[in-house]
Amino acid sequence: MTVLACFMALPAFAQSGIPVLDQVPGHRVDFHYTYSLSQGGAPMREVTRGDVVVEENAYRMTGLDLVVVSDGTTRWSMDAGAEEVLIEKVEREDVFTNPALFIGSYRRYMDRIKVNASGTDSLDVTLSLDDETSARFVLTGIRFSVPAGKSDFTVDVKSLPASYIVTDLR
Repeated sequence: MTVLACFMALPAFAQSGIPVLDQVPGHRVDFHYTYSLSQGGAPMREVTRGDVVVEENAYRMTGLDLVVVSDGTTRWSMDAGAEEVLIEKVEREDVFTNPALFIGSYRRYMDRIKVNASGTDSLDVTLSLDDETSARFVLTGIRFSVPAGKSDFTVDVKSLPASYIVTDLR
């Protein structure tokens, strides 16, 4: 549920990076995403779409009727339809569960990234995971703003309706 696509780095980008992502450090970043996956050579199929706000290692991501919020140490996964919240300690995340990892440190994956299109407020990339699997991330409406702090990346479960089931696995 995050932001990547089929990758074989283009030489120009491999040397200079991806300009729109090079602006990420020191900013709060908002964008809309579409995530697709291809396995075993099958055509790409849409997995999810939603919206993301990222600041440093914290994020708020919506998609598949879920809201996932992380301050970098704790992750809250909320399903409003089921009225459930799962709270977990952040131990190991990857670029598919944490969009902040990819947009903030994409250069780690440059050898597996193919940039399909890049603009000042959009990006379409494919990430090769192995010989049989690739993921495509299309980011649109990318906006950069001044960091506002991590208070937007926590959830006060006491403020939720009493009908919510809260499972705290920390």
